Amino acid sequence: MTTTEPRSAVDRIAGAPISWGVCEVPGWGYQLTPERVLAEMREVGLSATEFGPDGFLPADPQQMATVLADHHLTAVGGFVPVVMYRPDHDPVPDIERLIPGFLAAHGSTMVLSADSGLTGYDSRPELDEQGWATLLGNLDRVTALAAEHGITAVLHPHVGTMVENPADVRRVLEGSSISLCLDTGHLLIGGTDPAELTRQAPERVAHTHLKDVDNSIAEKVRSGRLTYTDAVRAGMYRPLGTGDVDVESILTTLRRNDYQGWFVLEQDTILTAEPTFEGPVGDVRTSADYVRSLLG
Repeated sequence: MTTTEPRSAVDRIAGAPISWGVCEVPGWGYQLTPERVLAEMREVGLSATEFGPDGFLPADPQQMATVLADHHLTAVGGFVPVVMYRPDHDPVPDIERLIPGFLAAHGSTMVLSADSGLTGYDSRPELDEQGWATLLGNLDRVTALAAEHGITAVLHPHVGTMVENPADVRRVLEGSSISLCLDTGHLLIGGTDPAELTRQAPERVAHTHLKDVDNSIAEKVRSGRLTYTDAVRAGMYRPLGTGDVDVESILTTLRRNDYQGWFVLEQDTILTAEPTFEGPVGDVRTSADYVRSLLG
């Protein structure tokens, strides 16, 4: 990977297409165009973005780089759902196919989720001990493979995947060497206090997805009264600084421990149609301004 001079914390605030409702889940909602999403990222002063789902940006890395450059953005890397718990499925070939694109686009962070193999994030199977052994072993294999190419692989605890709740996160920390994507929203929804996890294991955090959450809605997901998708539709994700995640404490802990990764703004949303007026960018602007006020 090409090395660059270290960026200040404020310069490491990035965007993600999911904040505009662009998602890999079939039927998620109305999908805005890359032109609108990328232009609005720059409008709020973001310097970089994650790739988004397949098809959002051009598959050809040089074309992708051109599109991003046209909007004065660079690539952070991307979200990679991959099945890693099944003994009959080797995830390494999946990762090997993606690495050339990451390298060509200068995407330095591969954000893995332990995909369930099901569609969407509303349910997941339970892992037995063999499944856990396979998952943990594959996490280390994929981490090593990515590192050979200068790419940092991180695991994203995520609702509806094989690593969702506090026990799952603990098994990953104790049983593998992979770093974490600290997704403050998915952790809280899954039952983990993201601020406490940051204090307990700051050295394992290599990438951050900053989300804020209405915990009263999240509790309905934890108790099974709402599906994850319905909770997103009901407004579970809030602009940063307006929900129940202790964002300020998390950022303070990360900076105290010399965190050098990205701060990716993610407020997952579902659109029913193209917004007539401002749309999702208003919430992203609120979030960006809040994070700048804490990092500046």
